[in-house]
Amino acid sequence: KRGAELAVEECQHQFQSRRWNCSMLQGLQVFGKVAIQGTRESAFIHAISAAGVAFAVTHACSRGELEKCGCDRKIRGVSAEGFQWSGCSDNLSYGIAFSQAFVDNPERSRGISSSRVLMNLHNNEAGRKALLAHMKVECKCHGVSGSCEVRTCWKVMPPFRKVGNVLKEKFEGATEVHPKQVGSRRLLVPKSSRFKPYTAHDLVYLLASPDFCNRDPRRGVFGTSGRRCNRT
Repeated sequence: KRGAELAVEECQHQFQSRRWNCSMLQGLQVFGKVAIQGTRESAFIHAISAAGVAFAVTHACSRGELEKCGCDRKIRGVSAEGFQWSGCSDNLSYGIAFSQAFVDNPERSRGISSSRVLMNLHNNEAGRKALLAHMKVECKCHGVSGSCEVRTCWKVMPPFRKVGNVLKEKFEGATEVHPKQVGSRRLLVPKSSRFKPYTAHDLVYLLASPDFCNRDPRRGVFGTSGRRCNRT
């Protein structure tokens, strides 16, 4: 629940000045019908939600709020830089594994060959990678009167705002894809040869977005009011 709330708050912050401002319709899925349309908005929603769940669970592990996990004790010894790994490193591997089970499994149950499922699973993983790629090291000095004879360090997650900023950049540069059968596998490939090949860190989408100017409750679009809105 906290992970979903984090995702909603961050999505609304990142899109507050856009035609689609991550608004929600009552009684529908967390982000309304837009979330199931295969658009780049949908790509961002899946990425930020998967990251939000991983972040919230990892944070709860480090704070000792969950029985099944705690700090990451696997990082031990002396680093190449000469400091001692110690303290409570964020157990992001547990948070990511939980997010994969909780967020991805409903998608997998729909059948892995579906283009929409392939898109959602890719974007879920891209969200978690944005979290993983920006882990940082925090340290504490030990020694006589504040000298740094010994330094102990541990790994912490970035602020969730940093993850939101990274994924917003990925949203702007998202790649439009279409399904292609390669041997026995169904893959998503760039729709145009002019598009850059995407990586595991990038967002992908299948369908062009609606313009979000005109109200369309059927598609979960509120429409704009109090300002002029056009496609450009």
